[in-house]
Amino acid sequence: MAVTDSPYQAYDSPEVGESNPQARSVRDRMIPPMRGSVLWGWVGPLLVTVLGGVLRFMNLGHPKAVVFDETYYMKDAYSLITWGVERVTVKDADKLIIAGKTDIWQHCTPDDLSKCASYVVHPPLGKWMIGVGEWIFGLTPFGWRFAAALVGTLSILVLARVARRMTRSTLLGCFAGLLLALDGLHFVLSRTALLDIFLMFWVLAAFACLVVDRDRARERLVQWYESAPYSPYGPALGVRWWRFAAGLCLGAAMAVKWSGLAWAVGFAVMSVLWDFGARRAVGLRHPYQGTFARDVPQAFGAFVIVPFVTYMATWTGWFATAGGYGRNWGQATSSGPFFFLFDSARSWVQYQWQVFTFHNGLETSHPYMSEPWQWPLLLRPVAFYYEGSQNACGTRDCSAAVLGVGTPVIWFGAVAALIALIAWYVSSRDWRAGAVLLGYAMGWLPWFLFAIAENRTMFLFYAVPMVPFMVLALTLCAGLLIGPARPTATGAMPLRRTLGAAAVGAFALLALINFWWLYPILTAELIPYTEWKARMLFDKRWI
Repeated sequence: MAVTDSPYQAYDSPEVGESNPQARSVRDRMIPPMRGSVLWGWVGPLLVTVLGGVLRFMNLGHPKAVVFDETYYMKDAYSLITWGVERVTVKDADKLIIAGKTDIWQHCTPDDLSKCASYVVHPPLGKWMIGVGEWIFGLTPFGWRFAAALVGTLSILVLARVARRMTRSTLLGCFAGLLLALDGLHFVLSRTALLDIFLMFWVLAAFACLVVDRDRARERLVQWYESAPYSPYGPALGVRWWRFAAGLCLGAAMAVKWSGLAWAVGFAVMSVLWDFGARRAVGLRHPYQGTFARDVPQAFGAFVIVPFVTYMATWTGWFATAGGYGRNWGQATSSGPFFFLFDSARSWVQYQWQVFTFHNGLETSHPYMSEPWQWPLLLRPVAFYYEGSQNACGTRDCSAAVLGVGTPVIWFGAVAALIALIAWYVSSRDWRAGAVLLGYAMGWLPWFLFAIAENRTMFLFYAVPMVPFMVLALTLCAGLLIGPARPTATGAMPLRRTLGAAAVGAFALLALINFWWLYPILTAELIPYTEWKARMLFDKRWI
């Protein structure tokens, strides 16, 4: 498809060029106006967000049990908000917590806190976020799942808004938000105290900030161009606060899980390439030199310094207290402030190296482990919770389950959409397709290295940060299917647009029906065993 046939108003990018007959000016090419009402640009996404929030918060404390790896993170989170570091719990701590007791910590004397130090293998930010819910609502299932439900809900709003900005369509933005609200894996992780939903949120937030920064930078570049100065390199664009915000979000992503580093590198390169494209498209004689002189120094601050400072700030509890694993507090405080800083940094680096070697050597077999090439087709979901009972649901055999699985209609549709985006990007070099493909690739391809080189233990829910980019791929393809909003000579919309809108609406309806069908096994609803079994799409692979 040619760029001029795009259903979206043409952005300025290197591939559009001034010869585009639809681009009446540099401003039209670089920053096309938003279509539709500003009010509905917020109201529509907010309504979709409310729907997703109701689904996620409804009966959030059920099941009243410690689900899958919640056993690690909810206790570490409570320890962080109590002592600033993770501490070791006593035997059967999970049972004590469910019984309403919080005196679960292993005893140690103030002079020997190392006996209570817990060795943890993930940075602390995600656990700090879980701890906020526990601080407000207590060490209860609702408390430790509250933050996950909150960021899962907010991510729907962020995605709807960024999709609207990328497509210049409020309707398509709401379509994206709705699909994310109805995805089963995103839904389950929004109701479970695991770290991956927080990683997804910060990655998506960073991407959204960069898309806004792209528009803001082009606006400043166009204003300079319209003032008719001459410069072969172009102007400095001032402080780019949205880019710095993206750097903060990327630092936060790495402070939840180290896998956030892949997006930090990928998004930094993507943002600088966008700067190259903007300066070239505005007609500068030396766009690349201009980018290196005007944009790259600030980009270094946004993508290196800000993420590093953000990451280190999340370790404040470890640096400021004596009870962290590997802390060596007595040694660090023995010889003045300079030695304290040096010895603390040395201990922290040694701890990070231990964590790195742990992840590289993680090869423990697990019944629900899967390989990254299995993820797009949902070949091996994770059973987060299962409890069988008898004569409790109107039949003899009953089941209550939480299955960590995506909504098949969305995931299978996304496979086709991503393939279509590859073809679209190759033919048009449209920045939207490239950005979505990059976001997806940064969440998927690095795991192949671990699978091939290290045979590392992996699970389907590691793919949840990829879900927003899958939804964006579906949204961009929906826009292509609907086509441009150009009425015929009689004022009527073309047949293609009518049929395309019907197809997109039908897809959204199928996603809703598919989610509704899976809902009982996503929320531990007590149902007959035969109904649970009927929802196992790939039978033995899903059980």
